[in-house]
Amino acid sequence: MSASLPAETETLRDDIRSFVETEVRPIAGQYDRTGTYPAGLLATMAERGWTGLTIDEDDGGAGRTLLDLTVLIEELSAAMMPLASVLALNLGVARVVEAYGSDAQRERYVPEMASFETVGALGFSEAGAGSDKSGIGTEANREGDGWILSGSKRWVTNFPEADVVLTYARTGSPEEWPRGVSAFLVPTEAFEVERTWDTLGARSVETTAVSLDDACVGADALVGDPGEAVVQRGRLHNGVNIPARAVGIARAALADARDHVQGREQWGDPLADKQGVQWRLAEMAGRVDAARLLTRRAARRADAGTDVARAAPMAKVRATEAAVSNANDAMQLLGGVGYTTEAEVERYLRDARLLTIAGGPNAVHRDKLAAAVLDGA
Repeated sequence: MSASLPAETETLRDDIRSFVETEVRPIAGQYDRTGTYPAGLLATMAERGWTGLTIDEDDGGAGRTLLDLTVLIEELSAAMMPLASVLALNLGVARVVEAYGSDAQRERYVPEMASFETVGALGFSEAGAGSDKSGIGTEANREGDGWILSGSKRWVTNFPEADVVLTYARTGSPEEWPRGVSAFLVPTEAFEVERTWDTLGARSVETTAVSLDDACVGADALVGDPGEAVVQRGRLHNGVNIPARAVGIARAALADARDHVQGREQWGDPLADKQGVQWRLAEMAGRVDAARLLTRRAARRADAGTDVARAAPMAKVRATEAAVSNANDAMQLLGGVGYTTEAEVERYLRDARLLTIAGGPNAVHRDKLAAAVLDGA
């Protein structure tokens, strides 16, 4: 696998990096401390076509690859991971509608999701369906030409700013799993907010628990084939955004640690002259490079339509754990100031910790990786 990027991807990376350095990094810490939603930044990103990066041009997007997406997500996450998560979540919903929705759904929703005029959120997890989604209890029952949905969803990130929730509900028996579950586009006003969590990290984007009580939707709310939503979702490989977020955090932690030890003197010399410090930086750099290579390998394989049974979980586990380790090491190298909000590394650590859980905890991905290895992948 080539480690180099196509020329057009390098141009994209440079454009995003310039935007991040001038417009995102200066305010990221303040937005985290105040819990401010990055609406203005998202609007600017929409104007530049990034919110529809992987949507086909015919559907109003930029028609770029998952590899391009990992570059976009890494650059954003190196300054403000929640900004990347909002973009990735909306894109993930849009790609499901684009891939499996009706012509009318694609025409109605996808261009507006690409331009961020309509924002999608994901309603998949539940209190009884976390890592194991086979426990989905939300039900959708036919009534006339439409459907009646009842149940609850949790970890619906960005719900307050969303317009529709891609909601997964049981339309068959549990014994059919992974079939028997269908996806519906449900307007946010159909839900009742049960609670909003006060989270450790990612504080500029809210995550909620919501419920549906005999909510009526039309037949045109069903996305894809009845009972096939989970199977169809698994073919899209949107999950590469999570390791890409982790690469960005790991890289930022390394950069902050390097800058600190080069400018900080103890016992008459810069900390960077100490062998123990040098070795720690070397280990951090190795984690960044390995995480990035694994993430881009998974994206390239997905773009090529080849099997990612081994590549995807390996990238998820290695990259997210690299982010946590690098943020932790950076905090140690910065000393006392690293434990305060004067430095960014405490935010990196809080945000990185989410990524070992989001998209399925790493223990589950280790199981998937082991299964792929045993199958000869």
